[in-house]
Amino acid sequence: MPATPDNGGSAPETVLAFDFGLRRIGVAVGQSVTASANPLGVVANGENGPDFDAIAKLIKEWQPSRLIVGMPLHADGQPGEMQAHVEEFVRELWRFQLPVDTIDERYTSIQAEEALKQARASGTRGRITREMIDSAAAVFIAERFLMDRTNV
Repeated sequence: MPATPDNGGSAPETVLAFDFGLRRIGVAVGQSVTASANPLGVVANGENGPDFDAIAKLIKEWQPSRLIVGMPLHADGQPGEMQAHVEEFVRELWRFQLPVDTIDERYTSIQAEEALKQARASGTRGRITREMIDSAAAVFIAERFLMDRTNV
């Protein structure tokens, strides 16, 4: 029988990751066994704040053990302009009574856009939307978190 991946002795974990934006929040689901993630789309964020009803539905559907939020930092590691908004979002996520972790999200949107462009060039993806980029960025956030956990 083939061996299963070593996940550090802890139970398999499902996470929901968020790429926060002022108009929409990219969402992805990841799992620790493979340290991989899949895009789930976006939830709205507008005048009335994030669509927490949509987030609650995702939490109910995927049953994550924790939530991960990308923290915007500049290239030099200093806090980005969005940090206060992201910190408020993190505080509001505590309503779901799950652990909430943040992780450096530098360059995830660039990585996401590049990956989608490559998929489009290879013929596996059509038109690229901002929503796709936001959700793909959340994939990179989830995978970065999961890889950091397996390398501890």
